[in-house]
Amino acid sequence: MEQTVSPVFVGRGRETGLLAAALDRAGAGEPQAVLVGGEAGVGKTRLIEEFLAQAEAAGAVTALGACLEVGAEGLPYAPLSAALRRLHRRIGPELDAAAAGLEGHLARLLPDFGEADGEGNDEYGRARLFEHTARLFERLAAGRTLVLAVEDLHWSDRSTRELLAYLVRTLHRSRVLIVATYRTDDLHRRHPLRPFLAELERLRTVQRLELERLDRPEVAAQLAGILGPETPGRDVVDRIHRRSEGNPFFVEELATAYRSGCLACVTESLRDILLVRVEALPEETQRIVRIAAEGGSRIEHGLLAAVVAESGGSGAGSEDALISALRTAVGANILRPDTDGEGYRFRHALVREAVSDDLLPGERQGINRRFATVLEADPELVRAEQRTARLADYWYHAHQPARALPAALDAARDARRRNAFAEQLKMLERALELWDAVSEQALATTLRPYDWADTYPPCACDDGEHDGCDRLQLVDVLAEAVVAARRAGDRDRGQGLARRALALVDEARNPLRAAWFRLQRAKMLDHLKRTGGLEEIQYAHRLVQGLGPSAVQAEALALEAAHNLLRNPGPAAVATAERAVAIARQVGAPSVEVHARVTLAGLLGDFDEGERAVDLLTEAVEQALPLGNDDVHTRGLNNLASLLLSYGRAEESATAARTGLDAARRSGLLLNTGPILTGNLAEALLAAGRTEEAAAVLADWDDKPEADTHGEFMDRLRGELALLRGDTAEAETHWAAAHASGGGGAQPQHVLPTAALGIRLAVRLGRPDQARARLAEALDGTVLAGQDGHLLPLLTHAAEAEADQHPRTPDGERALARIADLAARLTPRCALHRGWAALLAGELARAAGRPTADHRQTAVTELRAAALPGPLSLALLRAAEDTAAAGDRERAADLLREAAELARRRGDLTTRRDADLLADRLGLGPRDHPAGGPGDGLGLTPRERDVLRQLTLGRSNRQIAEQLFISPKTASVHVSNILAKLAVGGRGEAAALAHRLRLFPEEEPAAQGT
Repeated sequence: MEQTVSPVFVGRGRETGLLAAALDRAGAGEPQAVLVGGEAGVGKTRLIEEFLAQAEAAGAVTALGACLEVGAEGLPYAPLSAALRRLHRRIGPELDAAAAGLEGHLARLLPDFGEADGEGNDEYGRARLFEHTARLFERLAAGRTLVLAVEDLHWSDRSTRELLAYLVRTLHRSRVLIVATYRTDDLHRRHPLRPFLAELERLRTVQRLELERLDRPEVAAQLAGILGPETPGRDVVDRIHRRSEGNPFFVEELATAYRSGCLACVTESLRDILLVRVEALPEETQRIVRIAAEGGSRIEHGLLAAVVAESGGSGAGSEDALISALRTAVGANILRPDTDGEGYRFRHALVREAVSDDLLPGERQGINRRFATVLEADPELVRAEQRTARLADYWYHAHQPARALPAALDAARDARRRNAFAEQLKMLERALELWDAVSEQALATTLRPYDWADTYPPCACDDGEHDGCDRLQLVDVLAEAVVAARRAGDRDRGQGLARRALALVDEARNPLRAAWFRLQRAKMLDHLKRTGGLEEIQYAHRLVQGLGPSAVQAEALALEAAHNLLRNPGPAAVATAERAVAIARQVGAPSVEVHARVTLAGLLGDFDEGERAVDLLTEAVEQALPLGNDDVHTRGLNNLASLLLSYGRAEESATAARTGLDAARRSGLLLNTGPILTGNLAEALLAAGRTEEAAAVLADWDDKPEADTHGEFMDRLRGELALLRGDTAEAETHWAAAHASGGGGAQPQHVLPTAALGIRLAVRLGRPDQARARLAEALDGTVLAGQDGHLLPLLTHAAEAEADQHPRTPDGERALARIADLAARLTPRCALHRGWAALLAGELARAAGRPTADHRQTAVTELRAAALPGPLSLALLRAAEDTAAAGDRERAADLLREAAELARRRGDLTTRRDADLLADRLGLGPRDHPAGGPGDGLGLTPRERDVLRQLTLGRSNRQIAEQLFISPKTASVHVSNILAKLAVGGRGEAAALAHRLRLFPEEEPAAQGT
């Protein structure tokens, strides 16, 4: 047989070196991913084949899978299924051991693992599948490097892309290398692979390389390998290089044409290049190739044989004749045996496409009809996981709507059961496209029953009075599609489908269904962070208000209560949640009931019923477990962690958050609830003084996908960490990122702590106007009811900023009045709240020139009971100031030492520095300072103290020079020395520090009698 592929691997030294280096890093426990792009025919498959052989020789275990083109969409998880199947054949016992305990989930990828478990087929089921697939690969790579290669990513389905992205992001410290190839010339502007590649390329463990065409010397080497002693002269090499433009596949085609003596007759048309060898085949072989082209990018031998027999023709029904034709096609390098040995693939996808495009319309429809007929008669001809999708595709391209519609609906149901929601949506949209082309009789007799779509209600007809609505209706398909779109993350498309459905539903005749579609819109608007969600919920509630109890009514109330929990908590929201619980229990909707219970507990916790709220939340978490509702279970643990922390129970909060993270990891929900649980865990650890652990938690999440949720929470916590380290510039950067996210979508639980961080930074940097603006923005744009726990520290820091200002401006006076008015309406509910309230009262008293000592001593007492080091160290600092001012230097020293030790253990460099500076100022520090004025303990000269006093009044160098009768240059030198001695970054920060240390008490308002 003539050689048509070069036995010598030509060029690609840079690419193979890069892949080898990635393999080495993966072998060292640093997982890698390499995305190999290139135009069709440029040699991606050959590169992968050569590299996999090298990896095997180096001791790695390799698995190869390819995305399959079925019409316009790929098959869900096809490359992963194929890779696992090959691994099962090669290292079956080892793979079975790695899959131990995960078989029920993994059976959705590889039926060889047994029966799929009976868990719900929802977005959380898909998340569990992703998590367990990652765990399988981690186990397989425990003893040696695993290389997973995926070809033809441009044909990948969305579920495959999302699973691959999940593996790339979450396989930490595993000896895994993922290599994927894709065709760059297929990536049109809106191709779904484009954003996928861009997203992955941002990760440090991902490399992207594009195969270039061969240069002339490489083309010459390829031709030498193909033609051997027939190597052409320079002019022929030049011509083939020019015509092929260095594409290795086209070089092969032109080399074959040259060998046959017809190089000159090859046209410029790519189609001619691709089809010239096909047209040279015997007629019967051409017929087989045309049939195979419609079977898909991979065609099983048994299926092909059955369709060929069904098609008739010379030699029809003869296995020997078929084998002979296939051998001819393989020998001509048109087809090649599949690596599984069960079927065939085209040598290149472009050949299959060209053959398919060359068919006449009726010819193509007839071939697809025969594929569908044969597959229906013998479903075992293809793998179970591909059966319904391929059958739907065959009937669709056969232009048989009456058969294509039920097939598409069946394929959609199977995709849902495999948690492939994007593919489910595609099939449902195909069904919607075909609906009007199918006769009423076919619609009435051939469609499967309604599948599943959450709490979607049945029709509103009385029993026995159905007017055709007891069978599958268009609106039912739309309901399935709406849920599929929401779970696939295509919420904009889901909105459009819901609008279409609402246009079909008669609100007067079927208000439950109309309300249900409204609720779906509300859920999607909330995820999209758009307005209108509450209005949709309220509209739905009005539709069902006069009806009897139902799951839809309970869900409407539960969603309204959940919305108000985050945006407008109060007694009305509590009553709404209680009604949702009662109705859900009455109608037997346990998941809705538990969801409402979690919301109710959160509302009660905001209004002085902390213990009851904790008990109710704990009970709801326990109720969710037997329901198998992992979403509600993890949501309950998350809310429990948040509630406990709001009451100062930081260690318990950390335990609840960690339990929730473990549950999310086990159930595959890390992508859904992982970010908020991680944030709650880090926040609880920070509050408990376990700063290094909190930093590790956040750092670990940095490499995980955050989707688009709770980024502002993570940024705010990173800002808190930076401020603890004394890095105000980094803290300001993180605060700006958190603030730019909208402070959590106007949710007070995010807006108020973010504002508090911003005000602390402004105080630290001596920017009172900025602190005032940040306070006003938070208070004006947020519902404050039920937010006492967040408001108390916010107002304390804002009052501190105003108390530091002398003389005070009218804007400052108005801000203080607003702070005092709001503080008078707050109700402290625990020791932590009472401690903050006392600190707030102390700052307001300082601003008014009233005594502060009693307030600060109360703060120390309450915050000792709360046992949270952050607020306690602040209270100790303030109490030390008052104690020293009263003349009790020994007591003040004890308080400062305690504050400094708390700050040291917490890693709070900012508070520790303040404590040390105050001790120095009072002559209580470790250094033996000479006695003198208030600034002497800080190493300031009398002239520098004079300059610092001017800085606190906001004066420029020229103004300071005029006041002190020195030159502006001398004033500048003094300012530079002050900044260095105080270890601050600017004039404002120096002034703020002087105010905090009360270096110039004579500038403050005189203390008034009590």
